[in-house]
Amino acid sequence: MSDKIDLDRMLEKVKASQWALVDIDWDAPGAELVTEAQWPKLKAFMSDLMWIEHVGARGFAAMAKGAPTETLRELYSYFHAEEQRHANAEMALMKRWGMLEGDELPEPNINLRLVIEWLDRYADEMPYHVLSTVIPMLEVALDGALCKFLLDTVDDPVCHQAFGLINGDEARHLGVGFTVMEMQGRNASLVRMVEMLAPVVDPRLLIGIATYLPLLNKMRDNVVAMGLGEKKLFQAMRRFEKVGERSAHCRRNPWYQIISRHARLVTNRGNVVYHRPVDMLVRLTGRIPARWLPAVPSWVHELRWQPTA
Repeated sequence: MSDKIDLDRMLEKVKASQWALVDIDWDAPGAELVTEAQWPKLKAFMSDLMWIEHVGARGFAAMAKGAPTETLRELYSYFHAEEQRHANAEMALMKRWGMLEGDELPEPNINLRLVIEWLDRYADEMPYHVLSTVIPMLEVALDGALCKFLLDTVDDPVCHQAFGLINGDEARHLGVGFTVMEMQGRNASLVRMVEMLAPVVDPRLLIGIATYLPLLNKMRDNVVAMGLGEKKLFQAMRRFEKVGERSAHCRRNPWYQIISRHARLVTNRGNVVYHRPVDMLVRLTGRIPARWLPAVPSWVHELRWQPTA
C-alpha cells in the first residue's frame, strides 16, 4: 500500500490553507475554564510544546536548503513559517491564561535547549535524508501526543480553535514527510542504502543523538507528570511505524528502519539496557548549571504572542 501524495497539489493546498493569529479572537470567553489546579503544570507543558514547535521549525529550515526539488523547498519554507506560527499561537494562549508577563518568553527545559543549540549549529550540515526522517518522528511522537492530550484536558474553546488550525497544518506536514520517506526508499539499491547510512558515524550526528535521546525520555517524564499516561504517548510514537509500514518503499528506507526501531526501544519501558543510561543522561543534563548553557539563538527573539496578519 502507498500513501504517496502529489506534492504539487499539496503545495497548492498548503498555500490555500494559510491562517494568521488575527483569525482567532483571543479575548473570547473561556479562559477561566483553565483551573487553578491545572495552571502550574499547564504552564510548563505549554512552554515545552512551544519550544518543540521551534525544533520542528529549525529542522524544516535546514530541509528547505537540502531538498532535491523546488516544490519540496517551497513546501518546507511554508512548514518552517507554520511551525513558528504554531509557537506564536501557543504563546498567545499562555498570555491569555496569565502565564506570561509583558514580552516575557517561556523558558525551554535544558534538554530542549541543548537540542535547539545542536540544530542551530549543525542542522544545515546534516544530510537531507536524516532530517526528513527524524522531524516526522518528532512531530508524530511529541506534537501528536501533546496536542491531543491538551485538547482532552483543557476546555477553553479558544484553545480548541487554535489547535484545530495547528493540527490541520501538522497533518499536511506528516503527509509530506511520509511521502518523502517513501520516495527515498523507492528502488533504493544496496549501494545507495549504505551511502544513506554513512552519516551515522559523523561526530556531529552523534552529538545530536546524545541530545535527542534524553529529550524523548525527559518529555515522557513531563507529560506523565501532567497526567498523560505513558501508554498514550507510546501509542503516538508507534503511529510512526504503523503508517510507515503501509508502504514497501518506506520500509526500504534505512533511516525509517533506524528511527522506527528506536521508537520501539523508547516505548519498551522494560528494556533497562536502553532506559537506564538514557534516564541517567536526563538526570545529568538536569544538573547542568544555567551559566554553562549556550545563549539562546538570536532568532528566538523574533517570537511574538501578539496577533498579526
